[in-house]
Amino acid sequence: MQVAQTQSDNYMSQRDSLKILYDDAEVRLDSITGANNSLQGDKSALQKQIESNKAEIRRILNDKNATAADLKRARTMIADLNNQIASLEAEVSRLTGENQELTANNTQLTTEKQVLEQNLQTSSLEKEALAQTVDVGSTFSASNIQITPVNEKRSGKEKTTSSAKKVDKLVVSFDVENRIAKSGPADMYIMVTAPDGKVISDASLGSATLTTRTEGDKPFTTKVPVEYEQGTRKAVQFPIRAADFQSGDYKIEIYHNGFKIGEGVRTLKKGGLFG
Repeated sequence: MQVAQTQSDNYMSQRDSLKILYDDAEVRLDSITGANNSLQGDKSALQKQIESNKAEIRRILNDKNATAADLKRARTMIADLNNQIASLEAEVSRLTGENQELTANNTQLTTEKQVLEQNLQTSSLEKEALAQTVDVGSTFSASNIQITPVNEKRSGKEKTTSSAKKVDKLVVSFDVENRIAKSGPADMYIMVTAPDGKVISDASLGSATLTTRTEGDKPFTTKVPVEYEQGTRKAVQFPIRAADFQSGDYKIEIYHNGFKIGEGVRTLKKGGLFG
C-alpha cells in the first residue's frame, strides 16, 4: 500500500513538473508569436506545427488516465517544442532585421524622391526662367525711325508736304534687328495717335487691340509682317492712311513681342514748308 502511494506521488510530481515546463514554454512562445504575425502576416508552417504539438501536449497533461509512457512522450514533445520556439525566435529576429533594413531603405528612397522632385522643380523653374529670358531677349529693336508726310498727285507722283490738308499718307520707315532671334516671320504692331489723342484705326482690322507686357491692352493701327533673317538688319516701310489728317503732332509707336521697341513724332502744319 505504501509502495502504491509512493508511485502515485511520483506520477503526480512528474505531471506537475511537465506542466511547469510546458507553461514556461507557452509564455515564451506568446512573447514572440505576436511579433512574428505582425512581421510576416499569415501564420508560418512552423507556428502551425507548434500549435499542433501544443494541443497534443495539453491533451496528455489533462488526461487523468495518462500512462507513464504518455508522460515520457509529453516530455519529449515539450523539449521539441522548446527547440521549435528557439527556431521561431531566430525567425522573428531575422524578420525584424529585414524589416528595419526595409524601413531604412524606404526612408532613403523617400529622401531621394524628395531630392529628385526638388531638383526637377528647380530644373523646371530654371528652364522656365531661361525660356523667359530667351523670349524677352528675342525682342527686336527698332532704329532709324522716320515719318514722312506724302501728297499723292493725280499723275501718280508723290511729293513730301508740310500741309496737313495736303497729306494723303504718312510713310513710316525703320530698321529692326536682333542677334538671337531666329530667321522667320515676325509681326510688328504700329500705333499711330492723331493730334486729337485718338489712335488711327485700320477699317479692315476693326477695333483691334494688342496685349502689351507692361501697359495692358492697347488699340493699334496696323500689323506689319516682317520676314526676318537672323543676324541681319531689316528695313521696314509701310503707309498710314486716314480720311483726314489734322494739323498737330502724330505719335508713332512700334511694338514687338508685347514690348515697345521705338517711337517717333511727326508734326503737320496748317500750311507752309515741311519742317
